[in-house]
Amino acid sequence: MHTPSHFLLLTIFSLIKVAVSEEGICSMPPSIINSDSDSKPLYWKVTNPTLSPSHLQGFTRSVYKRDHALITPESQVFSPLPEWANTLGAYLITPAIGSNFVMYLAKMQGNSKSGLLPSDVERFIFVVQGAVTLANVSGVSHELIVDSYAYLPPNFQHSLKCDASATLVVFERRYASLEKYVTEQIVSSTKKQPLLETPGEIFELRKLLPTSLPYDFNIHIMDFQPGEFLNVKEVHYNQHGLLLLEGQGIYRLGDSWYPVEAGDVIWMAPFVPQWYAALGKTRTRYLLYKDVNRDPL
Repeated sequence: MHTPSHFLLLTIFSLIKVAVSEEGICSMPPSIINSDSDSKPLYWKVTNPTLSPSHLQGFTRSVYKRDHALITPESQVFSPLPEWANTLGAYLITPAIGSNFVMYLAKMQGNSKSGLLPSDVERFIFVVQGAVTLANVSGVSHELIVDSYAYLPPNFQHSLKCDASATLVVFERRYASLEKYVTEQIVSSTKKQPLLETPGEIFELRKLLPTSLPYDFNIHIMDFQPGEFLNVKEVHYNQHGLLLLEGQGIYRLGDSWYPVEAGDVIWMAPFVPQWYAALGKTRTRYLLYKDVNRDPL
């Protein structure tokens, strides 16, 4: 007797075969099928991604369309990050794509330091490898390690320094201010955030920023066990920037279906249909930017 979940997984695997066939590949990369080693550090696959097979020269899984983009590791171009010292950056999402925010990876080397932000721009950083020191003009400092993060309000003078090496995912946007409301610096880590109720869904959700009105975006950490999937096929006015931190699965964006794995980045424009199902033998965890608390007008 086949259960509904059994039929769902069969359908997902069929869709993967179709998606891969349409892109001109005969088989999926081994990393999509095999689980990550439990002995690897947290988020190891983000900084040690699976690239296109050497026998498929010129191939990439990356896709750019009007309402979404998939930017996979073999397409991420790193160059010296403007205003940062000894840091290479890869801009993954910018207003040129249609977003109201910037998302990039910053690879800090020895004796590196962050750059200053333009006026009225807020910044969120999340550490995926190594450690950095966050300091403000008053001399107060925090050590940020893997899975730690910080929110820096607009016009908040600060610096990030790294003595060895570290990789950060960074979000920046021009703050949509509201009269009488201000945001505050936040330093924390994923494990310190409680699991939240997700009515009608089975994935685990943590929100890294307050849900109160001063904050015009939030960062979600979403966990799926193998075989779990979104119940709601989402279509909404919010836009997203996503980094797959762990695991692998299938992502629907618009009318397309994409095999995805740790290290992949996704941009979702407002109202693009979106859906995810986790595959493989390990959990999926992704970090998701979402604009909130502001009237669309």
